[in-house]
Amino acid sequence: MKQKKNSIWLFFSSVKLALFVLFVLAAASILGTIIPQGESPAQFTAFYSRVLANFMATPGNLPAILTQITMQLSLDNMYTALWFEALVGLLAINLIVCSIERLPAVWKIVTLDNLSLSTGKINSMPFRHEFSSSTESEKSAEQLKETMAAAGWKTSSTTDDKGDTILFSQKSPWSRMGVYVVHFSILVIIVGALIGSNFGHSGGINIPETYDTDKIFEFKTGTPIPLGFTVRCDWFTMTRYHTGAPKEYQSELVISENGKEMARKVIEVNHPMSYKGWTFYQSSFEPHKKILINVTNNQTGSQERFLTTAREAVRWPAENLLFGIQEVLPTEIPMTYRYRLLVSDETKGQQTLLIDDNGKELFKQGDGTDYTFHVKEFFSTGLQVSKDPGVWVVYLGCTLMLIGLYIAFFMSHQRIWLIISGKNIMVSGSSNKNKQGFSTTFNNITEKISNQQNIEAR
Repeated sequence: MKQKKNSIWLFFSSVKLALFVLFVLAAASILGTIIPQGESPAQFTAFYSRVLANFMATPGNLPAILTQITMQLSLDNMYTALWFEALVGLLAINLIVCSIERLPAVWKIVTLDNLSLSTGKINSMPFRHEFSSSTESEKSAEQLKETMAAAGWKTSSTTDDKGDTILFSQKSPWSRMGVYVVHFSILVIIVGALIGSNFGHSGGINIPETYDTDKIFEFKTGTPIPLGFTVRCDWFTMTRYHTGAPKEYQSELVISENGKEMARKVIEVNHPMSYKGWTFYQSSFEPHKKILINVTNNQTGSQERFLTTAREAVRWPAENLLFGIQEVLPTEIPMTYRYRLLVSDETKGQQTLLIDDNGKELFKQGDGTDYTFHVKEFFSTGLQVSKDPGVWVVYLGCTLMLIGLYIAFFMSHQRIWLIISGKNIMVSGSSNKNKQGFSTTFNNITEKISNQQNIEAR
């Protein structure tokens, strides 16, 4: 009598449980892409106010109530919330138990001695074809081995208790294990994600142009996290649509250690910079209502940067230059400007240069020395910074998943038996998947067999 299984074991091995957990995780992930993550209560209230304004004129206290629910359910940091990790753990347990529950039966099929099957079972296979031979069974067996080998099927043989010769060949028996490779890959991905969430760091920092920092601040707690090196924003630039909305923005980041430049890269959204396991993502920006002026002596190559405001005099003592932004002029594109720069030259008096934002103009002194003025609005670049030591484990899991999915969907376990009983030949076959494709393979083999001079189809 079959032993009754423990109810707890049956619960964790249930396919319904797997589907339920996957559905909840998928719904939570969708919610996590809609609801901002890592924001303050005030920012959540403002977010809900903006959303509800599209549906009702006076949201009232509803934004505050939704904010409270968000914080209570840890929806503000969903992927590190205890309930989310518990769901992931439940999925992992379900996969392990399901695999343990079903693997022995599959393993038995994979390692089965197919020559020991009874002729009755072999003859009941879904694909069958009969032949008659004019030669003795031994000679027919040798010819059939050669035919199968020519078709790419290596055969093994035995003789049953009736004296009949049985030939057997199979392809891809391990393809039945593809689904378990997928199960294992999911577990590897979960382990990688847990490593990242428990031993990784995620934070942000705003770096003004020309400034540097050696730390970031954790999103939820604001705790400073040392980087172990210095990152500087050399410059930030932005282009806008004709409406004034940001179109594209970039930052040039420079990594330094012990005063030595180690790496430099221009980053933008979806094109981050990585160094020593840390990844820097372009995420935001902040204008400061100041102006950055870069002046270069084109003869000597010397240059200097100056941070100023409108109608403020700036002096470069080393070059005996005096200049300043006389006026900030709006352009046809909202939130973009043109600058009227006044430069004092003792030999030629004052000169006025009209420079577009992030543009350059040449200024020539009376003595023949010329300078290039580069003028732009002053920004801070907003960076999202993360360090995930589990990312390579996740990559390994994704690779295993692709392999497992390929095995599970594009490979099949195909088996062919040939029973030679006197001058009668029975060819039987089966495939656990892609039966239409196996039908073509089986028909090709039977056609090759029927082409032998001493064999006729029945």
